[in-house]
Amino acid sequence: MFQAVRPYLTGPEPVVCYQGAVVADPTTGEFLRHVPIPLELAREAIAAIQDEGWPLNCYVDDELYVARVTWHAEQYARFQNIELHEVGDLLSWLERPPTKLVVVGDPDELDELSAVLRPRFEQRLFIAKSLPIFLEFANPSVSKGVGLQVVADRLGFTATATVAFGDGENDRELLEWADYAVAVENSEETVKELADFICPAADEEGVAQVIEAFLAR
Repeated sequence: MFQAVRPYLTGPEPVVCYQGAVVADPTTGEFLRHVPIPLELAREAIAAIQDEGWPLNCYVDDELYVARVTWHAEQYARFQNIELHEVGDLLSWLERPPTKLVVVGDPDELDELSAVLRPRFEQRLFIAKSLPIFLEFANPSVSKGVGLQVVADRLGFTATATVAFGDGENDRELLEWADYAVAVENSEETVKELADFICPAADEEGVAQVIEAFLAR
């Protein structure tokens, strides 16, 4: 979410949020790119997720909405340091296209949910885990790679001059876009397969080590 990222931003460069569904100007808060899920498709996806017995997070206008507050929803909101809005029945409440949908839960159970929903929505939704406990749904034209292309076009750099870092399956398109791809040691194996270089794990500040090594040269 842009509101979750904004406190960490220190420069004027656009920031990619929501898996690439949003590119925002950190100075003005303007969404330079916003590609939400079409409303009827979002309702179909929400119904399918709920039919499988799962609650979900729904993001509209950079705010987080849930049908009811659950432990998982509270943990997510606390993790992101954002306000949580309880609205009751999501299907009757939702009137605007959401930026994304997220299901929070056990990694293995989310894999099972993904396997159930992908055949139905794979061509119509972007589906990927951001963290092992977060299964995310977005517009099919969305990816971090597309989001970074928007930033590159605005700032005047190219993929050949870009180093990208990733660790989760939602980073694949980002690593494929950049000319030089780095995966941290604790990445998923499918992410490591895309990488030109494997850096130390996140808890060893591997990304910082690589950036400092580049700058030192």
